[in-house]
Amino acid sequence: MNSTIILIGPLGAGKSTIGHLLAEKLGLPQCSVDDIRWKYYEEIGYDKVLASKIAKSNQGVQGQLRYSKPFEVHAVEKVLSDYSYSVIDFGASNSVYDDELLFSRIKNALAPYPNVILLLPSSDPEESVKILNTRLTQIVKAKGEEINNELFDLNEYFIKHPSNYRLAKIVNYTKDKTPEEICNEIFQKLVQ
Repeated sequence: MNSTIILIGPLGAGKSTIGHLLAEKLGLPQCSVDDIRWKYYEEIGYDKVLASKIAKSNQGVQGQLRYSKPFEVHAVEKVLSDYSYSVIDFGASNSVYDDELLFSRIKNALAPYPNVILLLPSSDPEESVKILNTRLTQIVKAKGEEINNELFDLNEYFIKHPSNYRLAKIVNYTKDKTPEEICNEIFQKLVQ
């Protein structure tokens, strides 16, 4: 089996949780792109001050996301190179691209990997939005942070965007399943 497993999907889909369980089950290291992305961003000149200014401008988080896209592609390419034989969970935006050239780079980077798994609660995008909005609300409240509708709008964009479906080679729907059940289900689907 190609021992690199890549989990993609929107915010709150369970990528890190399932990644941890799969890594344990398979005896592989886990890598969360969100945890290590900054060193790769900085390699090609990411400017945190500029990104923050964009986010605070009328462009908002969407503008910051557009600015970050080339850096995300670079980070994904480097992670795939540096962390082979791992369970890798992408950040929610790492698999969503409007720019066709950037999308092509991601698609090419993922081409050799048969186990690119999209996690979603449901095949119905509207149901997925509702389920993940509930999860995100719980996560935000648990952190003691203020609920921001921009986060929900952004996640709906991630859920409904075609990039995830175009990149995924396996789709796993998670509604009403425990993390352990999801892990076992994915394990059975892994390409041998």
